[in-house]
Amino acid sequence: MTQMTDYPNLFSPMRIGPKTAKNRIWMTAHSTQLVKDHNFSDAHVHYYAERAKGGVGVITMEAMAVHPTTQPYKGKIFAFDKAVVPNYRKLAAAVREYDCLLLAQPWHRGRETSGQVNRLPVWAPSSVPCAVYREMPHVLTAEEIDELVQGYVLAARYAVEGDLDGVEVHGLAHGYLLGQFLSPATNHRDDEYGGDFDRRLSLVLEIIEKTRAETGRDKIVGVRINGNDGDVPGGLTNEDWTRIARAIADTGLVDYISVTQGTYLERMNIYGATPKPAGFQVEDTARIKAAVPELPIVVAGRMNTPELAEQVLASGGADLIGMARTLIADPEWPNKARDGKANSIRPCVGANWCLASIVNSPLACVHNPAVAREAELGVGTLLPVSVAKRVAVVGGGPAGLRTALTAAQRGHHVTLFEQESELGGQVRLIGRSETYAEWQGITDWLVSQLGETSVDVKLGHRVEAAELLSGYDEVVVATGSTPLKHGWSSLRPASWGDGTTVPGVDQWNVHSIKEVLEGRAEIGPRVMIFDDTGARQPLVAAEYLADRRHAVTLVTRLPQVSPDLEASRDLQSTYRRARNKGIRFITDHELAEVVEDTVVLRDVWTGELVPHEDVDAVVLSTGNRADDALFHALKGSVPVRAVGDCVSPRRVFNAIWEGELAGRDI
Repeated sequence: MTQMTDYPNLFSPMRIGPKTAKNRIWMTAHSTQLVKDHNFSDAHVHYYAERAKGGVGVITMEAMAVHPTTQPYKGKIFAFDKAVVPNYRKLAAAVREYDCLLLAQPWHRGRETSGQVNRLPVWAPSSVPCAVYREMPHVLTAEEIDELVQGYVLAARYAVEGDLDGVEVHGLAHGYLLGQFLSPATNHRDDEYGGDFDRRLSLVLEIIEKTRAETGRDKIVGVRINGNDGDVPGGLTNEDWTRIARAIADTGLVDYISVTQGTYLERMNIYGATPKPAGFQVEDTARIKAAVPELPIVVAGRMNTPELAEQVLASGGADLIGMARTLIADPEWPNKARDGKANSIRPCVGANWCLASIVNSPLACVHNPAVAREAELGVGTLLPVSVAKRVAVVGGGPAGLRTALTAAQRGHHVTLFEQESELGGQVRLIGRSETYAEWQGITDWLVSQLGETSVDVKLGHRVEAAELLSGYDEVVVATGSTPLKHGWSSLRPASWGDGTTVPGVDQWNVHSIKEVLEGRAEIGPRVMIFDDTGARQPLVAAEYLADRRHAVTLVTRLPQVSPDLEASRDLQSTYRRARNKGIRFITDHELAEVVEDTVVLRDVWTGELVPHEDVDAVVLSTGNRADDALFHALKGSVPVRAVGDCVSPRRVFNAIWEGELAGRDI
């Protein structure tokens, strides 16, 4: 069993200015979308307290606006509004109970936003639009710069009044407003804030100086910077950021520097999704540490395991380990690592569902259902049952695994049936692609946790309704779904119900993604994938085949391949990877016919038919059909419920969410 002494550096205290962190684990700032009226909510208190209780040493709360012009969406805290003070005190009291430090993070996005929410112009040092938001910014005047500085001053003042432990000045990293002033690529000014290095740095130093004047020496003041902007034209390099870090340290006004990477031109350096390697920011951060030895340095960048964290600390490359998604996935990560239970840590697999979720809802994790719902589903809320039931769960994918685990943890006697020879469902298939192998950690973790219970797992057992009519008090059906192979796009809804198929899709060389990933499809050299879903799966299949030396063309009736990846922020990096593997994209076309090795596509706008010859195999991605026959066969004869794709084919998150709720409800 792993002992605490295996991570002596990680669990040693660290002096940060006037305060001491109990360990070296730092929860870095990230959006939660739990904001109410530009202020914190009770859900915030539960969210941050859960991570403090889980053992983290320092928490920097989510980025908070210093001015009304930085509102990418409604869910932003106004750090310049005194109304935050009472909630700061509530938050500080909640985390202090667990000996955790709590910091505010005032910031301004600059050009990396739009004015749609606040109906105000976007601010920037120069009129250069963001490549993502594309809105032409307003060039800041001297008076508006004074407003900006005053926003940082008020943010620091209210952090002190709110009894927080300190302030982390943000806006330098990730290409935000202060970073836009720092970079000659985005700062074209000829006044006192533009031109040479010192003038471009002057606004940052002014804000740091006035922040320290507000906090005094009894509070922590830190700064978040980049270690590298990434491979972008004119971006700041590691050498540039090292120079900036040294200049900030020379002021004697800051107590630590937190280092991250990337701008909106290189977003996977901000929040690297799989297959971005763990610790990808360590090398650049270590050079900054070497240049600024007197200050504690925080490193980030997929710092997923205690082994990696300990290694970095032991090497002297950083003093503290920053992590966000890791602690979203498992708030008990620190305590588990400390107590010799590292193997039970729920891994962050880099799926970036946390990022996708906040587009339309509060924060969520692909396989931690309790995120942002800690009061109802968090640690300590799973209560034992008064009467243990005999429960049958049919299906060993994520929905069935989560149901079985939660029900067993509550004390029920659970039997899990899976018709295949191994557990994992469609997640296991996605994990067969080298690019997405890490995703298998979702179900691997569930399986490992299941092994700690008394669940009776029956593999290779296709259960029939008759088997479940006696001997069980309740049945949960998690039988998943089956790929559709009719070939129709959703532009032709009538054809989905008339029993017809696109001519030729019944040929031997037409397959589903499932058949491809299971190795059941005979695939020739040249493959065409047709997608109607806009999801990730067609790109998973495309990379899987390209890695096996197939020439792949990915066709979609949409104007963009896999637009769902916009939300998870990895569309740019996935496209780059796919195109470098030789995968071709054809948009705005649907499948019209397959005639032996010729595929006929139809332009969705003009109706023009376009033949493509010498296609050895066609792979269809047109959605799935719920496998709900067993549920309907049992309904009315035994207490039964359905979860996951057999209710409606959706996402891994939905499957695990419904499995958790079912396990709690039985």
